Amino acid sequence: MIFQDTFNYFTFWSSIEMLLYGIIVGYFFLLFFYFTLIRFRTSKKLYWLFFSMLFLFLGIGRIFFIIYYYYAPELLAELSREEVVEFLMLNYRLATFFTWIGIACAVGILGILLFPPDTQIEQKSSEQEKLQNVKNWLQNKNNVKYFIRVLLIVIPVIVGILALTLSDRLFMDPDFEDSPYNISIDLITIKIGEWEYPIGRFLLNFILLPIFVALIPFIFIYLAWKTFGVLRKSYALNAIGFFLYFIGRILQGALEVANLPHLQAIMPPLIILLALLIMVIANNYEQLK
Repeated sequence: MIFQDTFNYFTFWSSIEMLLYGIIVGYFFLLFFYFTLIRFRTSKKLYWLFFSMLFLFLGIGRIFFIIYYYYAPELLAELSREEVVEFLMLNYRLATFFTWIGIACAVGILGILLFPPDTQIEQKSSEQEKLQNVKNWLQNKNNVKYFIRVLLIVIPVIVGILALTLSDRLFMDPDFEDSPYNISIDLITIKIGEWEYPIGRFLLNFILLPIFVALIPFIFIYLAWKTFGVLRKSYALNAIGFFLYFIGRILQGALEVANLPHLQAIMPPLIILLALLIMVIANNYEQLK
């Protein structure tokens, strides 16, 4: 087998998969520079800043996932099993953190689209009027918009911080108890029938991520339904793009569990690349500058 004399766990299909994800990372950073230097620099709209930061954080997160899946296991030849697992968990935490910060940027985009700021600028008021405004803060539609927009962004950020700081016992892969790591782990798990899984990993992969898989694309679908013309096409394509991106992310884990390395190496990254292409097309309309 290719690489057999050099690597212990890096197979031919691993090399194909890593190559495709490397292309995805390069595409992420290319999109970051495009939306920052072309869209945001010329328009100064917060919408394009969020879009550029989305790709930046997803790209950084994917780099840590590449280290986690392909490079870190090879350190078993030089480090102890405990040290390798510690390094694996560090990369998993950083990858998860930056991915959720990217999701926060995506939710920020939705907050701007759902709750656009009012165009009317209020004049400065006296101290007495300001005091009255404080009492009636919740009655101010613009303030409520900003509060909801900030709240939508804060939730994924909190998830990312928790994934970065909470105990390894909540997030560690239970497969680490088996070969080649063979370490003893006192995991905090959730048990459903005969199936048992780390509770933190369960919440991230089976609860929170599916919520955002549904939330982000379907809000874009809602916006497409409420608009018409070029905007409708843009929102609809964004919905398809985000949906395909999350499907690719979910398929990676599902095919790994199903032990299908051939499909795992090719199908998820190609779906993600297609999703990115669709999102670029969706946001290339002159009306959204």
